Amino acid sequence: MSVVHTVLESPCGPLTLVATDGALSHLYMTDQRHRPPEEDFGAPGDPGDAPFAETARQLAAYFAGELTRFDLPLALHGTPFQRRVWAALQEIPYGTTVSYGELAGRIGSPGASRAVGLANGRNPVGIIVPCHRVVGADGSLTGYGGGLDRKRRLLAFEREVAGTEEQEGLF
Repeated sequence: MSVVHTVLESPCGPLTLVATDGALSHLYMTDQRHRPPEEDFGAPGDPGDAPFAETARQLAAYFAGELTRFDLPLALHGTPFQRRVWAALQEIPYGTTVSYGELAGRIGSPGASRAVGLANGRNPVGIIVPCHRVVGADGSLTGYGGGLDRKRRLLAFEREVAGTEEQEGLF
């Protein structure tokens, strides 16, 4: 198994991208919860190589307000339940939010909102698999591996781009 990484500057701060066998497997923000030690990121990779170059291109388009859905080869490793949650996250429309309970219902486990929250927190590729779009039942911002300030800014940015909320100076 080949594991390599690179660091990409973004409006959210430096993002560490990790690729496993040529597919993006992790995206880590600084000070992220569940961030492993850097020695687990593999050898330094060439930012111009796959999948880093395409990930950088799509992230730049996202932060420019030109991309609302990522299309990248991903190597996501988790339990079957986690993978169901991560797949459902990718179906949440840009600029909108759903509650943990609503997401649990969407995957056929209506009583599993806490388990959905745990799986959401273990999402290995935040932003790309948009776990920031999940909120508490009352609409409150609860939990985000990259920090609540980043979650708030990502949601406000998407709402502004989608035309559902006026905000300025978010990134």
